Amino acid sequence: MIRPPAVAGRFYPDDPGRLRAAVDSFLAGGEEKKIRARACMVPHAGYVYSGAVAGEVYRRLEIPARVILLGPRHFPRGASLAILSDGAWQTPLGMAPIDHPLAEKISRAFPLLREDAVAHSTEHSLEVQLPFLQRLAPAFAFVPIVIGPAQWEQLEALGRALAAVVAAEREPILLVASSDMNHYESDAITRVKDHKAIDQILAVEPRKLFDTVRDGKISMCGYAAATATLVAARELGATQATLVRYATSGEVNGDLNEVVGYAGMTIL
Repeated sequence: MIRPPAVAGRFYPDDPGRLRAAVDSFLAGGEEKKIRARACMVPHAGYVYSGAVAGEVYRRLEIPARVILLGPRHFPRGASLAILSDGAWQTPLGMAPIDHPLAEKISRAFPLLREDAVAHSTEHSLEVQLPFLQRLAPAFAFVPIVIGPAQWEQLEALGRALAAVVAAEREPILLVASSDMNHYESDAITRVKDHKAIDQILAVEPRKLFDTVRDGKISMCGYAAATATLVAARELGATQATLVRYATSGEVNGDLNEVVGYAGMTIL
């Protein structure tokens, strides 16, 4: 199955040349030594708003040939825990193949995942990550997982299953959690709320992240993906995380009354 792009021309350029130039501009910068992270968290808004934050994270990482992408299912269509195991996703830069053997192992390890193209068909949270990966690791393959409403126990079990699968593989695998932060409150309120969640990621505390977001009414759309990713990373031995860059949409459009927050983080 070929999954066509759903948000090309809206969230990012649909012209290949313009898209390459945009992604490369976000990846340009310092000459830091690249690090091998177990996981990272990157935002997924339109590139004009969050591309610079995502690029700051990706350009610091060694991107392996195998990636697991986890993000929110924004729209109430399809399964709440949805994976795709076959085919490829198309972007203006070409095809990004699904890692079929890895997807099958994940599905066996966590049977609550459902093979569901509907949940992925219009979802942007994973799609916007692909051009970055295509520019940095042209031969990569990935496993797409989106998560709708979920309880802690499900996310913990998913994270443990991911960790078990990753640990059994010889090749390195990067876990990527796609999430924006607080939505549509003032810049001042958003920054306070977001840093409460960020502090839990920095501490590699998935349960505290889950509780902080829910109890604090932080509208972090990908908190479930981030929680499961953090569980997996900790199971794999992660002990520290770094906030690479934080921004809000107000820094781009000047509207500080209703902003969305964006955090880019690495988890080692």
